Amino acid sequence: MVRTRGRHRPRAYGRARAGRALKRDLTSERLNVAIRSTWSSTSGPDRRRLMTDRIEEALVELYAAAGGPASGVALAAVGSLARRELGPRSDIDLVLLHDGKDQDRINTLAEGLWYPLWDSSVRLDHSVRTPAECADVAGRELSAGVGLLDLRVVVGDDELVRGARTALLSAWRANARKRLPELLAALEERHESFGDAAYLLEPDLKEARGGFRDMIMLRALAATWLTDRPHSGVKDPYERLLDVRDALHLSSGRTMDRLLATEVDDVATRLGYTDADDLRRAVSMAARRIGHAVDLTSRAARQVLPVRRKLSFVRRERRPEYTQAPHGLIVHQGEVGLDRLTSPTTPLLDLRAAALAAQRGLVLSPVTADNLGEHAPPLPTPWPEEARVPLFELLSSGSALLPVWESLDLAGCIIRWFPAWQGISARPQHNPVHRHTVDRHSVQCVAEVQRHLTQVERPDLLLLACLLHDIGKLPGAGAAHPVVGAPVARRIATDVGLPDADAELVERLVREHLTLADLATRRDHGDPATVDALVAAVDGRLETLQMLRYLTEADAKAAGPAAWSPWRAQLVNALADSVESLLVGEAPDLPVNDLVDLGLARSVRLDGRPRVLVESKPGGMQLVIAASDRLGLFSDTAGLLASHSVSVRSAALHTVDGVAVNTWRVDKQSPSDLPDQALLVQELDRLEDGDSSMLRMVRKREARTAQRTDLAPPFVEVVPGASATAAVVEVRTGDRSGLLYAYGRGLSDRRLSVRSAHVGTLAGQAIGTFYVTEADGSLPSTERTAEAVRVLRDAAAGNEIASDQA
Repeated sequence: MVRTRGRHRPRAYGRARAGRALKRDLTSERLNVAIRSTWSSTSGPDRRRLMTDRIEEALVELYAAAGGPASGVALAAVGSLARRELGPRSDIDLVLLHDGKDQDRINTLAEGLWYPLWDSSVRLDHSVRTPAECADVAGRELSAGVGLLDLRVVVGDDELVRGARTALLSAWRANARKRLPELLAALEERHESFGDAAYLLEPDLKEARGGFRDMIMLRALAATWLTDRPHSGVKDPYERLLDVRDALHLSSGRTMDRLLATEVDDVATRLGYTDADDLRRAVSMAARRIGHAVDLTSRAARQVLPVRRKLSFVRRERRPEYTQAPHGLIVHQGEVGLDRLTSPTTPLLDLRAAALAAQRGLVLSPVTADNLGEHAPPLPTPWPEEARVPLFELLSSGSALLPVWESLDLAGCIIRWFPAWQGISARPQHNPVHRHTVDRHSVQCVAEVQRHLTQVERPDLLLLACLLHDIGKLPGAGAAHPVVGAPVARRIATDVGLPDADAELVERLVREHLTLADLATRRDHGDPATVDALVAAVDGRLETLQMLRYLTEADAKAAGPAAWSPWRAQLVNALADSVESLLVGEAPDLPVNDLVDLGLARSVRLDGRPRVLVESKPGGMQLVIAASDRLGLFSDTAGLLASHSVSVRSAALHTVDGVAVNTWRVDKQSPSDLPDQALLVQELDRLEDGDSSMLRMVRKREARTAQRTDLAPPFVEVVPGASATAAVVEVRTGDRSGLLYAYGRGLSDRRLSVRSAHVGTLAGQAIGTFYVTEADGSLPSTERTAEAVRVLRDAAAGNEIASDQA
C-alpha cells in the first residue's frame, strides 16, 4: 500500500529533478499567478473564495496533465482549502485518495502531482491514502480525525471521496462518546498553552482560545450529534479574524498567525482602521464570541459523558429535569433559564438571572442571555434597592462571576447597566505586566477581592470600586487614568442609587487605587512624608485604608503574577500596618529588625569590623550589612553584591549610633545562594581601606554599557514633596547587573549620599527611587538636586563609569 504524508520535499526530489532535467511546469506558473492575482483584487470572504477557485482550477489542470483517472482515484482537499478559506500564505492540504489498485499508477500520479507543486514553491501538506487508511489514521490520531471531517473532492472520483467522508463521519459519531474526553482534554491543553486571544496583546489567531482551532473544534463537536452549536452567531467574528490573518500574511510576507505588535499598524491600515487599538478591540471581541461559543459547546458535550459509578459506567439520561427558582427562573442541566410563563421584559430579570447563575456556579442559558440582552428593559436612575441587591450578589460570587459576566457582556446587558463600560470594553493594555484587556482585568479584580469581603464593613463599596477602578483608562489618559476615572466612578455609584457619602468613598478609592502600591514600593517607609501621603489618600479613615489595601492586592493579582510578588506584598502590608496603627492611636511595635540593627551597630562599634546578617523574607533573602558610616558605602556595597552576581530588589540605609546599617532585599532564595558572610566582611574591610580591586569586573561591565546604541533613554525625575529631609529622585531604565553601583558611585563622587533606595524590576525595567542627601545628611539645594538628576541619568546610560575608565 502507498502511504505517504508530508509537508516538505523528499530527498529524492532534487535528484529526480536534476536527473530528468525537469522544466518548470505551466501549472506551477498558474498556481503562482492564481495566488498573487488575488492578493489585491478583492478582500474578505470574496478573496478567499476566489483564491480557492483559482487554486482548484490549477489543480484540476494539473491532475489532467498528470494522467489522473476519472474513477478509482481522486484529489481531495482538507484544511483551509477544503473550507474555502485560503489566505495569501496558507498551506495547501491535499489527499490523493485511491481504491488501492494499481500501485505503480498511484506512485506515478503522486509524483506528477507533488513535484510541480513543489516547483511552484507552494506550501504543501500531502498524503496518499485509501479510504480504509484514512479511517485508520483518523481512529489513531485525534488531530487527523478532526481534519479529515472537512474532506472535499477537488477532481477525480467524487463517489470515492463522498463514500470516504461518509464513513469518516459515521465512525466519528459512533465513537464520539469515547473520543470526547480526548477531544476536550486537547482543547483545555491548547488553551492553557496559548492563552486567550481575546485578552492577549499579541494573540495567536490560530491556536489561542477564540481562534481558528476553536472554530474547527466547534464543527467537530457539532458533527458528533451529541451537542448543538450555540445560538449566538460566530460566523461574522470568524470571518473578521480570517480578514486579520489575510492582512497579516500580506503585511509580514510570510505564513504567520500571531498578531505581533510590530505588524499591528500595517495590518490595521490594510483593513481600514485609523487606530491600531481599534483593530485590537475588534480582534478581542471576535475572539470572545468564538471562545464563549466553544466554552458553551464543550460544556454541553461534557454533560453527555458517562458517569463512573462503582466500577461500572452509567450513561446520563437526557430527560428534561427542571428546578424552579425565584422570579420565574429555572435551572436545567447547569444553566439558568426562564420558565415558559416568564417574559424577558420583566424588570430586573437580567440582574436576578445573572446573580442566580453566579451565586450557584452556573451559567446563563445562551438563549436566555440573548433574550435578556435584546428585551430586558433599562433600569431607572437612580436604581431601586431591589436592583442593587442582585448586582452585589453577582459581584460577590468570586471566580463564578467571570463566565456569567462574559455572557452578559456579549449580550449587551453590561453596557445597558453601565454605559461608561463601553469606553474600556476590549481596550488593550500596552503593558507586559497586564495579561488582560482593561474590562476583563476589572472583572478579574472583582473576583480576586472576594476573599476579603468579610474583613471590611462595606463590601458593596469595595466590590464597586474594584469593578470601576480602571474606568478612566481611555485613550490619552495614561498615568492620569485614576484621576480621569474617579468622577466617572462617582457618577455610576450615584446612578446605582448609593448615597453621596458612599459615592464619594468609591470615587476616592478609584482616584487613589495606585497610591498605596506606589508609596510602599517606591518611597522610604521611615520618612514622615510617606506616611502623611498615605494618611491623606485615605482621608485619615481606617475603613478607607482597609478597603484600599484589599483593592491594591486584588488589582495586582488581577494584573498578573509579576505585579504581586511576595516582596511587593510584604512592602504593601508593612506600610499599611504602620499607618493603620497610627490611625487607631497605637504606637507601632518596634520592628524586630530595629532591635537587630541596634545589636549590629553595637558590635561594629566595639571592634570596628563590619557585620553581615542573612535573613529569610517573603519572596527572597535579606542581607543586613552594618559598617562604619562613610561616603560611598552604598555604592561599594552595591558593587560588591554585583560582583557576586546578587541582584538587588530594594535597599535602605540608615544610621544607628554612628554606624550605617544597610538592608538589601535580594533575589536569592536560600542562604546557600549567597556569598559566604566571612568573605563579604573581608571584602568590606578592604573596600574601606581603599582596595576596590574586587569591583574591577563590575566597572568594566558598566563601561561597556555606554557603548551600546540599543538602549532606550532613561526616565529621571524629581518627586516634589515626597520628603522634607531629602531630595527624592525616581529613575527608570533597563535592568542590568551593577546598575546600583553606577548610581551610588556617581553620587558619592559628587559628595552626595544615598539615604535610602527602593528598587524593583518589572518587565526588564529597573525602577528605582533614591532619597539623596548631602554627605552630612542635610537636604540638598535646588542646584545640588539638579546635579543629582544629571548624575543618575548619566549612570543609567553607563556614562559615569565609562568616563572614569577612560
